[in-house]
Amino acid sequence: MKSKTLSKILAVGLAVVVGIGALPSRAMAAQDKTYEQLKILVDVLDYIQENYVDEPDSQRLIYGAAAGMVRTLDPFSQFMDPEAHGEIKTETEGQFGGLGIRIAIKDDWLTVMTPLPGTPAYRAGVLPNDRLVEIDGQTTKDMTLGDALKLLRGGAGTKVRLTLLRGPEDGGEGPWTSHEFNLAREIVKIESVQSWMLNESVGYVRILEFSAKTTEDFMDALNDLKKHGASSFVLDLRNNPGGLLSAAVEVASDFIDANRLIVYTQGRKPDSRQDFRAGPTAPYASAPLIVLINEGSASGSEIVAGALQDHKRAVIMGLRSYGKASVQSVIPLSDGSGLRLTVARYYTPLGRSIHRDEKAKTGGITPDIVVPVSREMEAKLYSQWDLIYAQGKKPKPAVKTDELVKDETLERAIELLKARDVLSSLSGAKTSVTP
Repeated sequence: MKSKTLSKILAVGLAVVVGIGALPSRAMAAQDKTYEQLKILVDVLDYIQENYVDEPDSQRLIYGAAAGMVRTLDPFSQFMDPEAHGEIKTETEGQFGGLGIRIAIKDDWLTVMTPLPGTPAYRAGVLPNDRLVEIDGQTTKDMTLGDALKLLRGGAGTKVRLTLLRGPEDGGEGPWTSHEFNLAREIVKIESVQSWMLNESVGYVRILEFSAKTTEDFMDALNDLKKHGASSFVLDLRNNPGGLLSAAVEVASDFIDANRLIVYTQGRKPDSRQDFRAGPTAPYASAPLIVLINEGSASGSEIVAGALQDHKRAVIMGLRSYGKASVQSVIPLSDGSGLRLTVARYYTPLGRSIHRDEKAKTGGITPDIVVPVSREMEAKLYSQWDLIYAQGKKPKPAVKTDELVKDETLERAIELLKARDVLSSLSGAKTSVTP
């Protein structure tokens, strides 16, 4: 019978795995225990195939078992069926049809990490840490990230209804409020870097996420700002959810030299540590720098902020970051499915692990200068960060001029750089006091 054959194949495969080679007795004991535990899975599969009221789909059973297995690890590991795996690859290539939100599982809820600037979710006012409770009326309870992505993505112009729960500001006590959004999907193109001059001497660069093109785009932006008179910089990593580790390391290396450590990763095995260092020189090793972060800053943005903070190379300003310090590898499987697996955690140069601890409510990069910003104000800032571009003109916000709100964090950064310039001009001056 089909079920017997499938179960026998699994059982034989497990027996072969645990029986290879002459293993030490302790290793053999561990392998035997693992086999006994895996045998439960085979028994469950066999019983379902033989006795379930309807004819089950064996592939769905296997995929479900794999997804459930991975779900017990952490919020960022994920088993992906061929369709979901293909969508991940499409996103990596730079565009997809969707709403423009990054989601993760936090406190057992599907949670918005950040909306992407210029996207439907961003323009509608979806905020980091909003809980996604329904998609088109379908509850997200026990829904995997992969299943949520399938529902959120689709053809451009098609619509989707989201129900979100929003907690009190600053994680305090108080009721959660429900918000409903009816959004039309669009082709989401991931823009890596935005930049412009803030005044005659301060250049501004915003990195939206760390992609394959970020390193090149970021250096082009810095060089262009320098040509326009920038002698100091503001690097805005607010709501940057991360991305490629290599791109984050390269960005930090533009400001840190002398082969200093940027970040290191450490897996389960003691010898799995991998160091990522800056080069011997850096093109902007001495340029005054302020980095802006908030609770939507995660992963790669925390690597950059942590390295610059540990080396006392920049002032970090804003709100405490998200606290995602794990490294995922995507492993393609034989039938087109894939496994996104946490294989290591990263640490700042001083050995700080900033991975969030949900129980202790700790984690993230704590700014050198904390600038409180209300949820309402953040929503307005997100809206005006949506820029309109025209050839030969400075980018301008999509909202009307009379609706613009003050970006307190950015204003504080500009003031600090101005004060530094004033103090620097006084440092070598000789003064005398007449009584």
